[in-house]
Amino acid sequence: MHGIGGLRDAAADRCRWLEALAKGARGAGLADMISALTQGWLADVTFADYSDLFNRRGAQGGTGGELDKSEVPFLLGLLDSMVEELAEQFPPESSPVEARVVLDARFQLDAAVSGRQSQGVGEIGRRLVGVTTTVLRLPGLRRTAQWVNGWGLLSHLAQVGRYLDRRSKRAELGSAVRARVLDGLDPARPVVVVSHSLGTVIAYEALHAYEGDVPLWVTLGSPLALGAVVLDRLVPTPAHCPARIAAWLNFWDRDDIVAGRPHLANWILPSESGVKAITAPVDSRGLWTHTATKYLEHREVARPVIEALLS
Repeated sequence: MHGIGGLRDAAADRCRWLEALAKGARGAGLADMISALTQGWLADVTFADYSDLFNRRGAQGGTGGELDKSEVPFLLGLLDSMVEELAEQFPPESSPVEARVVLDARFQLDAAVSGRQSQGVGEIGRRLVGVTTTVLRLPGLRRTAQWVNGWGLLSHLAQVGRYLDRRSKRAELGSAVRARVLDGLDPARPVVVVSHSLGTVIAYEALHAYEGDVPLWVTLGSPLALGAVVLDRLVPTPAHCPARIAAWLNFWDRDDIVAGRPHLANWILPSESGVKAITAPVDSRGLWTHTATKYLEHREVARPVIEALLS
């Protein structure tokens, strides 16, 4: 289940994800499973593509290049959580260069919040683009971010808010996305769910409505615990692990600004049977750490997925 971004080619993405998982399998010493994985002998693989629901102009949740007024509160809260986490990650005493960048982002964000009532949505949007542009100046992110500019990052972050908006027409977007995900699953067969970014938020809600067995749920670069702005909007709430999940593994990268890092395991309650997220860091390095393929290439991620498919 994919995350934020533009329109997808489901067939191509399915191949890329499997190739990345195969690379991780090789690193985990499971090279004999690669053909079974990529050729579909090990399991049927479905790539849930709902990107068109977010990206069609004039459609539910579509965007034409400017923020909608209703998106501003969510983005202010989300960016506040992101900057707060970055401040914890880069304290001045050990990371002075990064800390100065984060302080600059905090100053710009506070200015956007204080001037919200007197500014139009266009001006607030420009200020928020300034915040995301500043965040992308962080030395690690200059090498690893998949967004070429602040507007690209901001517009993709807005997709999370559109999905979580429960009001009238906007609520139809979330329903349509979950329906597409659930339509691709067969409750009569066990399913291993691998979800990324916004896909982890969608998976959380879809799996609460799913009646089939889920031996393993893997979340990658998840914003589920990225502050109350996401956590408090989840349905059902208070947030807890879906009942049909037998095991939940969450992976995050230090340079992934969308991920909620270790908080997820502490802030989301276990299921009635006691299952809760087990969180572990990975270090992707190189380019574009937020992409799902970067996560799937890690042996720590690939091994439990393949072992769950073999069981």
